Parts: sequence; C-alpha cells; structure tokens
Amino acid sequence: MRHGKKDNHLGRTHSHREAMLSNMAVSLIMHKRIETTVAKAKELRKFVEPILTRAKEDNNQNRKIVFKTLNHKEGMKELFGEVSDKIATRPGGYTRIIKLGTRKGDGADTCLIELVDFNEALLTAATEQATAKTRRSRRGGSGRKADGTTAAPVAAEEASSAEVVADEAPAVDAATVAETAPVADASAAGADDLTIVEGIGPKIAELMNNAGVTTFAQLADASDETVQAVLTEAGPRYNVHDVSTWNEQAALLRDGKMDEFKALTDRLKGGKDQSESAE
Repeated sequence: MRHGKKDNHLGRTHSHREAMLSNMAVSLIMHKRIETTVAKAKELRKFVEPILTRAKEDNNQNRKIVFKTLNHKEGMKELFGEVSDKIATRPGGYTRIIKLGTRKGDGADTCLIELVDFNEALLTAATEQATAKTRRSRRGGSGRKADGTTAAPVAAEEASSAEVVADEAPAVDAATVAETAPVADASAAGADDLTIVEGIGPKIAELMNNAGVTTFAQLADASDETVQAVLTEAGPRYNVHDVSTWNEQAALLRDGKMDEFKALTDRLKGGKDQSESAE
C-alpha cells in the first residue's frame, strides 16, 4: 500500500516521469510560461523550484547538480543568466499556477504554470497599486496621553474661530429661509416616478424625462397636445397611447389625493376611461 506517499505517479514509470518533468522544466525556463494539466503542473512545481533555488548561487557544484537533472545546455545558460538575476531576491515561491478550466476531449483540468518574476503585467499592476494605496495612521497611546494637555488650547482655538465665523456670517432673514426651504426640498426630492400614472411605462417615462417633464406637477401642467407631440416624435410605437387622463392623474398625485387617484385608475385601462367607452 502507498500510505504516506504523496507523489503523483502521473500514470508513468519512474524513468518516464523524470524525463517528462526534466523536459517540462527546460520548457518553463526557456519560455517562462507553459500550459499543461493541473496534476502535471503541481508535480513540476515540486521538481523545478529546488533547481531554481540552486541557480541563485552560481558555482560549479550547483551547475553540476542542475545539469545532471536538466541535461540541456541552452536551458543552463538561461537559468544561470536571466532567470537567476530575476529571482535573486525572491525567497522561494518562484512559480504560479493559473487554472484555465477543463479541456475538450478528456475533460482534464488545464492550467498555466509560469515564473512569477516574468509576468510583467501583474508586476506593473502590483507596483501601481502599492504606489496608489494611501496609509491612514491612527494616533497611538502617546497621542491619547497628550490629549489632557492639548485639549484646552485646541478648544480655545476652535471657539475663537467660531466667533470669527459668526461675526463674518451675514444675517439671513427668516422670511427668506421660509421661501427657499420648499425649493431645497423639491430639488432634494428629485424626479417623480411617472410610471405610477396609468398608461405610462418605463420607456414613455424616459421619453417624458428627456422632454423635461420629470415630476407630477409638470405633467399636470402640460397640455395633451404637448404630451402627444413628445410621443409622436418618438415614433408610431408610442403615438397610439391615449394621453387624455394623464394630466388629471398627475394632478391627483401632485396633491396627494391617493383615494381619488385609486378610484380613477380603477376605471382606466392603458390611460383610457373605460366607463366612457362603455357608454
């Protein structure tokens, strides 16, 4: 039984597996990124990372050990040249596995395995994020201890500044405040939901908003001809709607007469009074 043996044999003999991992390690060193299955990538990571660690120290002993494993002259040049310079300051974790999903045919989980220090896009993004990040520090215990001595001058300074602001502020008439208050409330309230009106859907409400009719009050004051002109300009799809009761409904909504509005809409279908058509 294979208790405690975590190596994946990958369906190969020992010699075949070692040769395959050696070739994959050379390809990774030469191309910096290869696509393979997740199972092979995990085994390759365990195989190639000790080799990369040895490449950080260029001496005869490490070259002999690495060449015995890779047996590839061009791979040795690349490893002890450009790759070793890039990974010189990295304390392990030289590779990254990015899963890609399953492939057609056998449904195997595929991935990219790459050398971390050669993914320029991710390195640039990480640098920009670290530069853009702002650090907000909080005062420690020393700041709290100093509160007792600095609180009084700060309070006095704030009080003096408040007096100066009070002296400089112009007097405002109460009547002026009362007149401007409804305007502020109306602007804060924003546009009304015109789709509450029977016969107005989201698209027609958008057309009315684009025409400058955004509230119940504006719709109540608008004439039937004005509203019909907006629909006619939008095309025959909207021109067939009956707008004769829209301003009446909007007036009831504007005045808050919800009971009367409910009674009116019960008689309407698509904005048209059905009781009149029945007569």
